[in-house]
Parts: sequence; C-alpha cells; structure tokens
Amino acid sequence: HTWGEATLIGLKGFWAFTLTPLGFLIVLYGLNVVAWGGMLFLLLIGGGDEYMCYPPGSHGEKDCNHIDSPRRIWIEIDSQILNALFCVTGFGLVPWRFRDLYYLLKWRVGKKYDGLRKLAGIHRSWFRLPGSDELPVDTLHSNTLAYESPNSAHPALPIPAAKAPEQPLTGIRAPPTSLWKLDYVIWAYVLNTFLQAVLSGFMWGMNRYDRPSWSTGLFVALACIVAALGGLMVFTEGKRVKRVEGIPVAEVEVLKDIEKGIEGKKKMGKGETS
Repeated sequence: HTWGEATLIGLKGFWAFTLTPLGFLIVLYGLNVVAWGGMLFLLLIGGGDEYMCYPPGSHGEKDCNHIDSPRRIWIEIDSQILNALFCVTGFGLVPWRFRDLYYLLKWRVGKKYDGLRKLAGIHRSWFRLPGSDELPVDTLHSNTLAYESPNSAHPALPIPAAKAPEQPLTGIRAPPTSLWKLDYVIWAYVLNTFLQAVLSGFMWGMNRYDRPSWSTGLFVALACIVAALGGLMVFTEGKRVKRVEGIPVAEVEVLKDIEKGIEGKKKMGKGETS
C-alpha cells in the first residue's frame, strides 16, 4: 500500500472501532484527557496570562501565581478533572490488575507454575510461555485442542488450554517472551494504581491552599509515566508476536473488508476516467 492508502485503511479501522459501544467510550475518554490535559499544559506555559493573572482586589496589578488568580483557579479545576479521569483507569482496572498480581506472586513467591500459565492465557496477545515455540503448529488451536484436558499439565500451554495462542498463519510460532517483561508490565500497572491513590489523597484530602505545590505535578507525571511504560511494553511485544506469527484471522478479515472498499473506489475512479 502507498502511504495514503495505509493511512486510509487505518482511519477506516479506527472509525469502525469508534462505532462500537466500547470504542465510543474509549475514544470519548481519550478526547477528554487530551482536551483537559492540553488546557492545563497551556496554562502552565503561560497561555492566557494577559487575561488570567489579575486576582480580585489586585487593582490592575498582575500576579500570575496569586492563589486566587483566574489562572490558578483554572489550573485547580483542570487538575481535579484530570485526576478524576485517571481514577477511571487507575481504580476501575483494580480487579484485573490485582488478579494478575495474585497469579504473579503465586508463581514467583509460591513457586507454583500454574500461576504463570494462568497469566499466559490472560495475556495471550503478547506473551508466550517457555517452550511454546516448540508446540506442533498443525495441531494446536484455541478451538481445536490436541491436548484434551482443558487444564492440561503441558508446561507450554496456558490455563485453560482454550486460551492457547491461535494457530500461526505463517506456520512459525513466536519465540518465548522474556519472563521479566511480564513482571515489568504487571508491576507497572499496580504501581500506576498506587501512585493514583497517592495523587487522589493529595487532591481530595487537602484544599488548594494547603496542598504542596509540587505534589500534583509530581504524581501526575509519575502515574502517567509508569502506565505508559507498561503499555509500551505490551505494544512492542504484541508487534513482535504478530511479526512472526502473522495477524490473527479476525484482524485479517477486517483489513480485507477495508481494502476491498479502497479497491472498489479505485475501480470506480478508473471507470469514470475511461
């Protein structure tokens, strides 16, 4: 595909995702984060100082850092809204994050390998167990299992076995994922929840007059950084797996449908020109 065609395919795929109920909510959430985060950034770098730096009773004297100036008030409003938005993911995903932490500790501390196999099933889109690359390509499939028991003792299979990776379209299985990367992702997300709790404590437990000026910026930055690092690891490992095994069938079908639409438009254009 040309750059333009690839961009059009990506945009159409994004639009199809946005039209789903979950996709719409995720896009709406993301737009709110971008909008309120952008406004906060502009306020912090001096946007609007010409109009927002005159607190009540200042008699025309400019003071951008006065606690009652419109600039400081809007910084507080923005910060509270962003904190609430970050709580949606930081606290809303707690059941899944602490489920993963439980299985991780069961494996690392309790020395029970089943914990790792459970995590392999949960994170099948990007994580591969040791030895999974040696499994037969033509017999293992999430819907047609060669290993009859749903909780097979085979160490290269996740639990349940129905969560096994799809049969690779390339005929080659991705190599095992480094185990430390699973620790990295799970602890990054748990740390994000912890930092969000600390940030919320400052934001909700103290008013803007008593709250330390450094607290908001520090914990917003730390919470965002650790979550982004965890997400980046999942993204890069997912790309690595797809590069070796190919794109899952469901995704391929979506791309084919989008490409058919592009090819149809091309043919129509050629017909009109001829």
